Amino acid sequence: MAMIMNVAATKKTCHLAVLSVLVLALMHASLVQSQLSGKLVQNPCSGKDKCHTCIQTQSCAWCMQPNFEGRSRCFQHTSPDVCLEQFVWNPDTSEQILINKNLTLAGESQAYGSAGGFGGGAAGGGGGGQYISGGSSYHQSSSSSSSSSSASSYGSQYSGWSASSGEIVQIKPQSVNLKLRINQVHNLKVSYTQAEGYPVDLYYLMDLSKSMEDDKEKLSALGDKLSETMKSITSNFRLGFGSFVDKVLMPYVSTIPKNLEEPCPKCAAPYGYRNIMGLSTDTYRFSNEVKDAAVSGNLDAPEGGFDAIMQAIACRQQVGWREQARRLLVFSTDAGFHYAGDGKLGGVIAPNDGECHLDLQGMYTHSVIQDYPSISQINQKVKENAINIIFAVTNSQYTVYEKLAAHVQGSSAAILSNDSSNVVDLVQKEYNKISSSVEMKDNATGDVKITYFSSCLTNGPEIQTSKCDNLTVGKQVSFTAQIQVLKCPEDPRDWNQVIQIYPVGINESMVIKLEMLCSCPCEHPGSIGYEALSPHCNNYGTYMCGICDCGEHHFGNTCECSVSDMNSTINNDASCRADNTTNVDCSGRGNCVCGFCECFKRPNTEEVITGKFCECENFSCERNKNQLCSGPDHGTCDCGRCVCKPGWTGSSCACQASNDTCMPPGGGELCSGHGTCECGVCKCTANEQGRYSGRHCEKCPTCSGRCQELKDCVQCQMYHTGVLKNVDDCARNCTAFTPVGVEKVTIDEHKDEQMCTFFDEDDCKFMFKYSEQGELVVHAQEEKECPPKVFMLGIVLGVIAAIVLVGLAILLLWKLLTTIHDRREFARFEKESMNAKWNAGENPIYKQATSTFKNPMYAGK
Repeated sequence: MAMIMNVAATKKTCHLAVLSVLVLALMHASLVQSQLSGKLVQNPCSGKDKCHTCIQTQSCAWCMQPNFEGRSRCFQHTSPDVCLEQFVWNPDTSEQILINKNLTLAGESQAYGSAGGFGGGAAGGGGGGQYISGGSSYHQSSSSSSSSSSASSYGSQYSGWSASSGEIVQIKPQSVNLKLRINQVHNLKVSYTQAEGYPVDLYYLMDLSKSMEDDKEKLSALGDKLSETMKSITSNFRLGFGSFVDKVLMPYVSTIPKNLEEPCPKCAAPYGYRNIMGLSTDTYRFSNEVKDAAVSGNLDAPEGGFDAIMQAIACRQQVGWREQARRLLVFSTDAGFHYAGDGKLGGVIAPNDGECHLDLQGMYTHSVIQDYPSISQINQKVKENAINIIFAVTNSQYTVYEKLAAHVQGSSAAILSNDSSNVVDLVQKEYNKISSSVEMKDNATGDVKITYFSSCLTNGPEIQTSKCDNLTVGKQVSFTAQIQVLKCPEDPRDWNQVIQIYPVGINESMVIKLEMLCSCPCEHPGSIGYEALSPHCNNYGTYMCGICDCGEHHFGNTCECSVSDMNSTINNDASCRADNTTNVDCSGRGNCVCGFCECFKRPNTEEVITGKFCECENFSCERNKNQLCSGPDHGTCDCGRCVCKPGWTGSSCACQASNDTCMPPGGGELCSGHGTCECGVCKCTANEQGRYSGRHCEKCPTCSGRCQELKDCVQCQMYHTGVLKNVDDCARNCTAFTPVGVEKVTIDEHKDEQMCTFFDEDDCKFMFKYSEQGELVVHAQEEKECPPKVFMLGIVLGVIAAIVLVGLAILLLWKLLTTIHDRREFARFEKESMNAKWNAGENPIYKQATSTFKNPMYAGK
């Protein structure tokens, strides 16, 4: 019987009270010997016993050839001559572009935006039709979701993009068919450009609690300016308005009857959320609606903003979101937010369903019926509807909303002034930030991994990134999406998936129809190579992909083994396994056929697997110098262990059994009594004086040998120094040897060489070695190792010069300091002299030294 490797799983049975069937697991991964580096490398294709498990392994192909006599039907497709080419099933990854419309150039979208109305349609295009690309066609359905269809009813009153006038294309290609094998990486090019004048829908969602009253007045006055600012960016702009407070329940809102009517002076009754104005180009109406909207009041600090966000996104028809437009939701508040679970405080336990619940007046009807949505629910709705949320909050709340924005795709946070006077600049700034960057996302499941690469950040080689910044209108950027199927899903229905790759915040995407190549056609009824109750299987099994899938009463490569013919004492668990401690048949090296092991055959005919349980082989023994058991002259491999030939020992037969090589030449003890003989080589021991050396450990660590005796002759012959430096003395006393000059002296203990090191009279070190194998041989270092010369006079003069210079520097510094001090004192003196003011009058206590008396008798004569 021809041995067929990797056949269908052989059925194993036991006789129980009720007949049952156990499927034999054939072949664990066998090891293929690699002569490179002497290691064993595992063949990933070995052990794959069915076609679908084979092709799910990277680089493996399946052979469907009848009467296949090779070792394994599952083989590496790079291996030649394993199977006839017409019988090989090796599916390759294939890519087919179905829709590949050109990107909208700058200026083209302006024409599209001039048409009235806004239309529905699938992302990336509107309307139905037939598109042909590369010889293949793809019919796109004109159906759309209910929400988008409903939204088209608003087209008569809102101007915008229309399917009849054309479409804006910002991502290319739009639809791709992809067939992909497991663990194969496929690169798919994606291009994106920002179209000029792309439609913009801006919905302003405002907190109308009492604290936001001044903000409302400011916003109503800025409505026209906001519209004009956005129209400077795009001529196709619409504006909407909604407000929120909180759930009308304790402890969020006071439920005292009079407070339910007027929670604060001149306040309206509290409510959850209200859609006041759908998206429109009427900025005058927007300003009036904001101005007329009454503020309300509540009790706790957080507000019901999450309820409002969910309804503003989910109610596409009432709000009027267009299919092909950049959707902005500006969320304005000065307080925090309630989220999922907070509703329990008011007795609301029903979770948020994420659906639209607005009445004809635009009021949220389920505010007191269901809980607040969670952050993940908000994020999911944002991704589904391609919404960009701008959290415009006051400075005190900015940190909280900045962290929230990190968990909501395509959102950002900005600081709103206390009276919202900067709202126009804020919206323009955040819009520019959003529109000047693109980030690629996808909805791939956990079985598919998509990694993005682009050169937009480096203008050079591609790096791993899914985001590009600093984009301008008309600038095209490219991404490489590396798509890899990690594993086949358990449910075959999941082998075909539709994956969308989309830019965040843009309602366009590239649709990938992915087919995972997880099975073989020959495994399905009706295909070539599939035959039920086939003669190839002795009419007991199904012949598919070249192997037999046996019925429950038979097993074997060709269903040749019958349960009824098997002795009741024999079963495969006992007969094909060495003991009951393992669940691997035939040691993983063979097939269990009718209760007996048939060992695998190796590609190398000299390598054989033997034994009752295929437990022995002759190719995995220990190697030495990349030779099995050190080569055929040293030993042979038997059942995984080296059997050494006479004269050799060791686990790899690399050691000589005799100790003759460890005996000194002149006789004596083994290794001179100073070591042990291991594998024919002496391993010297060490004592307090040091380690013994030499081939036979004959050299003691403290013995100088003949170094002192040879020193003088080496000095005079090599360096012309020493006591025998005189030429005549050297020639007369040194006749036993002539040293050989070498650049560097190194010793070889196997040649019994001894190293000698001395210092010459000029403190230069010189080394030489000698050996005495028949005759005295001396090798000396050609150049002595001398210490660098020191110029003492220069050092002395330098020190003196340094002392003099330092002294002069100190004197100059002292002179400079004293001069500066004197000049400062003199300047101070002059200043005080100039400021002195002396009195010009007489001193009242001053008396002159002379006295004048008038003679009364003197009459002036």
